[in-house]
Amino acid sequence: MKMTKEDVIARARESIQIEAKAIADIAGYLDEDSFYEAVKALAAAPRITTCASGSSGIAAKKFAHSLCCIERGAQFLSPAEAVHGGMGCMKKGDVVVMVSRGGKTAELLPIIDVCNKKGVTLIGVTENLDSILAQKSQIVVPMKIERESDCLNTMATTSYVVTIALFDAMLNALMVMTDYTLEQFALIHPGGAVGAKLNK
Repeated sequence: MKMTKEDVIARARESIQIEAKAIADIAGYLDEDSFYEAVKALAAAPRITTCASGSSGIAAKKFAHSLCCIERGAQFLSPAEAVHGGMGCMKKGDVVVMVSRGGKTAELLPIIDVCNKKGVTLIGVTENLDSILAQKSQIVVPMKIERESDCLNTMATTSYVVTIALFDAMLNALMVMTDYTLEQFALIHPGGAVGAKLNK
């Protein structure tokens, strides 16, 4: 069946509405205690590693960059690299932020075990509170998704933007907790239009 322009635009608008609602819903189910514990752990950690697969991995990589922008020592660790020696970057007292909507992504399971054995504080971001990730994390930050916004309800669309929104909320809370200043940011961001504006 050939779709009309109106059909296509209507589906696009529905996608936006689904994702907007999912982000707005976070305020209602946010576990304030676990969220605060996560921010405290990030503020105190000597090193932070983020880890996830697929679209969640892209969100985790962006979070690691954002943490560096507020002078927290952070890096993204690919699950593929992690199981080939990359987990040597993790030391006792560090924090690992791991994302998996279902909480049982196969590539992450051996990494979870090593985190526990090395005494790393594991922050799990997941929808499945009965999952391995939730059970073996020291701090669990819940996420909830009614449906993905793509027409097949299968791709990481809504879940991706919810993950990004949670990470942005953590970032903002961490900036407040550490009293991060615009002057600090200007020093490490000399490039681009933002750097030009901040370093007049």
